[in-house]
Amino acid sequence: MRVNADLYVKDVPGQLVAALEPVSVMEGNIVGVVHHRDQVMNDRIGVNITFDLLDSAVLDKLLAIWKDRDVRVSRIASVVETYPLDYLLIGDLSPSRLEEILDEVKDMLGMEALDIRYSSVMESGSRTALINAKLTNKENLRKAEEMIASMVREKGIVAVRGLGK
Repeated sequence: MRVNADLYVKDVPGQLVAALEPVSVMEGNIVGVVHHRDQVMNDRIGVNITFDLLDSAVLDKLLAIWKDRDVRVSRIASVVETYPLDYLLIGDLSPSRLEEILDEVKDMLGMEALDIRYSSVMESGSRTALINAKLTNKENLRKAEEMIASMVREKGIVAVRGLGK
């Protein structure tokens, strides 16, 4: 599991190491550290750390170690990796038709975020829709692409796939 945390450590030598070292002890892997020397609260300096751990039970042990070492945790959250799904759709796209396509995809697959930009009617009578979605599972990304490809073929809509991961 990937975790991101905002910590506050005393502004004395060795405190940053005292905050980071327990991650390694818990067999974690530090992905990134940002030491915010300008972010001071109660004579403590802010540190943002992103790391990978084996499971949430290890996280509880890590939090206990930080508490013993007087490292203050102001925010902690798991980080979810997302996979982009970007399409430009062109054709007979009434709002209800576009909603029908997206509802079917959303109902079957877990989406973390969805943004839609919709154009007014063009001279040809067609509309465009720019769809940006983030899925939480690479397999669901593949399924969503297959579903969208099938639906747009059936409805005579042109789909241009964006370049993502």
